[in-house]
Amino acid sequence: MAEGVLTGRVALVTAAGQGIGRAVAERLVRDGAEVHVSDVNGGLLEGLSSASATPVDATDPVAVESWAGRFDRIDALVHCVGWVHHGTIEDCSPEDWRRSGAICLDSAYHVIRAAVPRMKAYGGSVTAIASVASSIKGFPNRAAYGAHKGGVIGLIKACAADYLKDDIRFNAVCPGTVDSPSLRGRMAALAERLGSMEAAEKFFLDRQPSGRLGTPEEIAGICAYLASEDGRFMTGQAINLDGGITI
Repeated sequence: MAEGVLTGRVALVTAAGQGIGRAVAERLVRDGAEVHVSDVNGGLLEGLSSASATPVDATDPVAVESWAGRFDRIDALVHCVGWVHHGTIEDCSPEDWRRSGAICLDSAYHVIRAAVPRMKAYGGSVTAIASVASSIKGFPNRAAYGAHKGGVIGLIKACAADYLKDDIRFNAVCPGTVDSPSLRGRMAALAERLGSMEAAEKFFLDRQPSGRLGTPEEIAGICAYLASEDGRFMTGQAINLDGGITI
């Protein structure tokens, strides 16, 4: 898409401090949108050329409503919040389960619920970062994460049906394994068990039929498309961007 395709549009991006969220924010800025970003760690937002940057805990409905309430109009929302619990259901304590649900699914509920009333008069696009580790495909040691990212897809599809008449489109982007600070942290934890970072990197690469990791910028590209006029006929979809995992 050409630069400037989002000029005049107000976009909100959550978890914009690093990884996919930051790449999305940078892409939407480059495409001309007025971008407002948030992250639970406000320090990570430094250096972004966004219109505003606000520390927001997306699991806190009061904080989310306070942030979204600053905007009379929202044309695009990209919700990038997530947390990956590693383990089977036996490894997942009730506390782990609740944390996974709060970060992965409840945050989507809070942010979308706050944004929709500011979109109904104008229409717009809501994109949530889900995962192929969800209702799409089962992965080992992803019981909590897969369940709650699957819930995100279900929420997106229900909202797409509810707000089609308001010209608000809802889609989920489902990445495969993307090279990000979050992934590097999981690699480091796995390296302690496997004995080396090389072995940990191989573990993640081996599940990518493409033979490489995805990039945050590749995920940002589809998010920008969905926010643009080019994406106006797409709603209610779970879009796999996964390097061949789901072939």
